[in-house]
Amino acid sequence: MFLEIEDLKNVIYGYQIDQITEQNENITLQAIAAAEQEVRSYLANSSKKSVRYDIEAIMNATGDQRNAIILSHTATIAKYYIIELCNLDVIYETAKDRYDRAVSWLKMLSKGDISLDTLPTIDDTTPGTGDNDTYPFVYGSREKFNHE
Repeated sequence: MFLEIEDLKNVIYGYQIDQITEQNENITLQAIAAAEQEVRSYLANSSKKSVRYDIEAIMNATGDQRNAIILSHTATIAKYYIIELCNLDVIYETAKDRYDRAVSWLKMLSKGDISLDTLPTIDDTTPGTGDNDTYPFVYGSREKFNHE
């Protein structure tokens, strides 16, 4: 797992997690899994950008090898999924605002508006003749056919 339960302590207190989940670790693990899937979906959205991130390398990293900002946003999203269960002494609006900011940032990353040079990428070009390197998919119309 990319995000560990211990990492959630950077965004929510342990006693709050225990109260919300009634000390059911499965609820916390489910929130973490959902957050990781959401982050993966943003990283995988490469339809309009030239950089494709190596999602497996990013999400399989452990310890200090994990990207700090991706880890922080994943924890923020997991926190949001946990606090959906209750209205404890967690300020819902603050959590919702932080969730919205994390999602907004991830959307900008997926569109290519911003990029992280610290994330591993996948090279999508196929070998060509220098300046004529192409991407694996080509779209457009064919040249007009003449019967001459």
